This record gives sequence, C-alpha cells and structure tokens, in this order.
Amino acid sequence: MKLPDLARTRILVTNDDGIHAPGLDALAEIASQLSSDVWIVAPEFNQSGAGHSLSINHPIRARQVSETKFAVEGTPTDCVLFAARHLLKDR
Repeated sequence: MKLPDLARTRILVTNDDGIHAPGLDALAEIASQLSSDVWIVAPEFNQSGAGHSLSINHPIRARQVSETKFAVEGTPTDCVLFAARHLLKDR
C-alpha cells in the first residue's frame, strides 16, 4: 500500500487547552515535519471539558497571532468550524 504524499497536505492543529498551551506548539512542530502547510486555530482561553460544545449566544471573534496561528473566542468546535468555513475555505 502506498502512503499519501503528506508534504502537500494541509494540517489544522487545535486543542481545548487554549492558544498558549505548550502542547499546542509541540504538536504544530511535529505536524510541520509532515507538511509545510500547518495552521493553528485554538481557543483564546482554556476550554477543557467543552470539546464538543458550540457557541450560540455570542459572536465568534478571532485574533491573528501570526501568519498561520489564530486565537478564537469560543470553544474548540468553534475553532474548527471557523477554520474550515472561513479561514481555510479558499485554500
């Protein structure tokens, strides 16, 4: 079985511990060994235990931390939806 060429694959890294969690940067570093197209979109603050929650009562706001790193005021699910539907939809 032939493995896919991961060098051309986009990888989205997120977590529920927040944008400043040390594990997030470690995961992104490992992902960058597999692809040159790694994006980080994570909650602005720790959202442990809210992994499947979705924000419905307040607007989702995103802050660009660096070229491919964004902090979102919302849950981990909000982060993934923001990335897939807005940030990376044209890529």
